[in-house]
Amino acid sequence: MTELPDRVVGDARTSDFGWSLLTDLTDIGNRMAGSTGERRGAERVVEAFEAAGLRNAGLDEFEIPGWWRGESSLSVSGAVERRHENSHEVIALPGTPSGEVTAPLVDVGDGTDEEFAEAGDALEGAVAMASSRTPDTHDRWIHRMEKYVAAAERGAVGFVFRNHIEGALPPTGEIGYHNRPGPIPAVGVSKEVGDRLSRLAGDQEDDGPTVSLDVDCRNEPTTSVNAVAEVGPDTEEAVYLTAHVDAHDVSDGANDNGAGSALVAEVGRLLATIEDDLDTRVRLVTFGSEEIGLWGAYHTAETTPEEEIACVVNLDGACSSRNLRVGTNGFDGMRSTFEAVADAFDAPLTTGETISPHGDQWAFVQEGIPAVMASTTSDQSGRGWGHTHADTLDKLDSRDLREMATLVTAAVYRFATGEVEAEHRSRESIRDAIDEGYVEELKTGGRWPYEE
Repeated sequence: MTELPDRVVGDARTSDFGWSLLTDLTDIGNRMAGSTGERRGAERVVEAFEAAGLRNAGLDEFEIPGWWRGESSLSVSGAVERRHENSHEVIALPGTPSGEVTAPLVDVGDGTDEEFAEAGDALEGAVAMASSRTPDTHDRWIHRMEKYVAAAERGAVGFVFRNHIEGALPPTGEIGYHNRPGPIPAVGVSKEVGDRLSRLAGDQEDDGPTVSLDVDCRNEPTTSVNAVAEVGPDTEEAVYLTAHVDAHDVSDGANDNGAGSALVAEVGRLLATIEDDLDTRVRLVTFGSEEIGLWGAYHTAETTPEEEIACVVNLDGACSSRNLRVGTNGFDGMRSTFEAVADAFDAPLTTGETISPHGDQWAFVQEGIPAVMASTTSDQSGRGWGHTHADTLDKLDSRDLREMATLVTAAVYRFATGEVEAEHRSRESIRDAIDEGYVEELKTGGRWPYEE
């Protein structure tokens, strides 16, 4: 067993380096993909890389389909009349087009296939509303984009995405991905506004409320950046440790995903103290533009020869607790390594084998490159504070960040010292192993990467 040296463990458990970087990232404010704030965040990560003694630190620029938020409103007419135009009530969803629509409201509950089917012809010419919740009885998470596309394909002229977490927190999140902009205007509303709309629709089943959506935004090309650095011997093959530095403009992006970027830099710093022990180069990347379609990850995957990537450990939402979760995408060698690390530190660990298209690791997984996503689990349901105004530093704990830094450093150390070889797979084997539900989602959203 390749154990992390005790002095490195002690360093990880007492360091303020990662927390200081996380604090600075959240204080930048808006780090939306393609924004000045996103670039400032990437530049701050590069500064951290350099301070940690990593080599070849810098920025890697690429083009993206940018999106800029304007003002949005939702008005209700009928037996009850209300107008919602404040940011704690309604916000546009990235990838939406500008537009104004007025139509009856149809509540499709949690947006499952069964609920859309039950709505039937009522969706034609209507504004569809779906919750951000995925039912506990459902076998997989239903992404907002899947609900959005389902609404548009059934004839809806507008889409309302209502939060299932209370607190006057409208959820945001990409709905167009590479097919930008989406076909119909889309907004997120708070649980409180959504519950009111649902109640009004239920009280007046034969003559439900009419809603008017007014969305102003811009969809224009721009550029984004990845922050990169390296540690270890100058080998052709590298272990990749990644996260995304961008965040939605409505929040500070603390757990999603300033914490991931801080962890990448902190793990890089810790590995630099034992650089001579490493047998394989470790490449550190904080991607830009994850939140609008994994653009930074795809840029790296498409510009790096596959044989130069030994494996990928992607960090996303990894500071909500000290309970590590690793989505392995069926790469057993990587799962075994994390299990060994958890045993060594007597740390809680949950794993999932399902191949998931959500997260930067997907850009590599779809090609058969071994890649996992490491995150943390907590008592909050679903996404929790993520993608809302409330994803702020005060929700996190520096002790959780230190614990994750310890575990991730130990895992990457094992990968980079050659103890476990993560085996590549063919694209065909990955394609055939994707759950039917995700196949349907990817095809529905125009993101299926395989030829038929």
